[in-house]
Amino acid sequence: MGRILAIDFGQKRTGIAVTDELQIIASGLTTVHTDELLSFLVNYCSREKIDLFVVGEPKQMNNEHSESERLIQPFLKQLSEAFPDIPICRLDERFTSKIAFQTMIDSGLKKKQRRNKGLIDEISATIILQSYLYRK
Repeated sequence: MGRILAIDFGQKRTGIAVTDELQIIASGLTTVHTDELLSFLVNYCSREKIDLFVVGEPKQMNNEHSESERLIQPFLKQLSEAFPDIPICRLDERFTSKIAFQTMIDSGLKKKQRRNKGLIDEISATIILQSYLYRK
């Protein structure tokens, strides 16, 4: 069994989370610059078996796609072309950044550490992945 990899796609930075091989535990992996995302994934997937990509789906409160969805669509096309044998699942990512920030507060991170937007993106990807695991 391979891992499940979650992506919290952003215009500048993208958070990435991954499961263990048994697909039980979601853990933050890293944050990468979005322009380096595809090469990072190619490199990572050459070392690890990935069964599924879970990509956050930004929606507005009225359930319509948010403005950032237009930035994600070209990436999804590149992702499916680079990895034609790995399915892509979309998952609603509303409130993940707010939940990630609250998680940082609850875990006792200092104010300076909470300003680390990359960490927020990584935690958001972990929340997306954990939500997928709960639904599965």
